[in-house]
Amino acid sequence: MRRARARTLAVAMMVGLLSLGATEPPKAAAPGSAPQEAEVTAVMVDASTRTPVVLLQGKRDRRPLVMAIGQFEANGIAIALQGVTPPRPLTHDLFLNVLGDLRASLKRIVVTDLRDDVFYAQLHLEAANGPLTIDSRPSDAIALALRARVPILVEDRVFDKAERNLPKGGSPPSPTF
Repeated sequence: MRRARARTLAVAMMVGLLSLGATEPPKAAAPGSAPQEAEVTAVMVDASTRTPVVLLQGKRDRRPLVMAIGQFEANGIAIALQGVTPPRPLTHDLFLNVLGDLRASLKRIVVTDLRDDVFYAQLHLEAANGPLTIDSRPSDAIALALRARVPILVEDRVFDKAERNLPKGGSPPSPTF
């Protein structure tokens, strides 16, 4: 059973990596444009640092975004990507259950900034009293968004700042399985 899951995850990661190669040049975003929607293409281990990373890709301009995350965060995202429903709620499932019981719902998440090698994100909720915005770690926000099937948005400035942090070749990390 574990080997089948590992193979499924490995195939999903490879498909995600292959999809990172844009077939056309990136489109420049208009100044002052809204954040773009992104999709999670893979959760993997960076071969050079042995650190788990989540790979996102902008839907508008196909730019990649690589975020280093912890092992537990990688597991939380991978479980949601695989569509696995655990027999008991995990932390992210519990959070969404509590929101539902409080008559609030997650509408979207936004990765808002990258400062001093730290990514920042916000949860955008709709509650009985109106909209709420809550500060969040991007890894938790992504895990919640995948479970709730809501959009993952990334500010263009985050893509810009992250591109400057890539190695000279400008490519995302190589996978380790």
